[in-house]
Amino acid sequence: MRGLERRLGRTKLGGFRPLADFDWSWPRKIERERVEALLSLDFLQDDNNVVLVGAHGLGKTTLTQNLAYNAVAAGHTVRFITTSELLLDLYAAKQTRKLERRLRYWANLRLLVLDELGDVSHDNDNADLLYQVISRRHERRSTMITANLAFRDWVRVFPTTGSAAALIDRVVHHSVVIAIEGDSYRLREAEQSRKTSKTRIRK
Repeated sequence: MRGLERRLGRTKLGGFRPLADFDWSWPRKIERERVEALLSLDFLQDDNNVVLVGAHGLGKTTLTQNLAYNAVAAGHTVRFITTSELLLDLYAAKQTRKLERRLRYWANLRLLVLDELGDVSHDNDNADLLYQVISRRHERRSTMITANLAFRDWVRVFPTTGSAAALIDRVVHHSVVIAIEGDSYRLREAEQSRKTSKTRIRK
């Protein structure tokens, strides 16, 4: 048990809602059977990627955290990080001439979970760094990505159509892509909380 706790600490998963509490009825569209099939971790054996695409607040991060937990419990090396944090790490390594070492680290993890791709726009240098990580992992290791933009809209966050297309080509090849549609679950909870507060005030 302590070994699992240590591995989870290195994974940087943080706290998350277990899959048993996930509200599958909330999204208007979600392929539940395909998501649950990923729990078997077969995609890791085939070095396939997983991409969850959908707007904010639909549970993409929660789903990937649960999948990452399963992978850690199965003994795999896993790291969970936002795309922006990854690029900050690589930029710092580049400044101190340790880029190759960090690229090897990120490339060799059995499962790398990149959260929130599409939240921040990237310049040419960042696009190149991200491409290097994805390219080194291609057909060697599995990468799981959550993105709030459809693939056709990735040009909004990468400097050129070419850099977006190159990244998409590496990500989509041998990947399971799951689209989730609906309204933000967090906004629903906030609205319910607001209504509850109003009710209490009236009483």
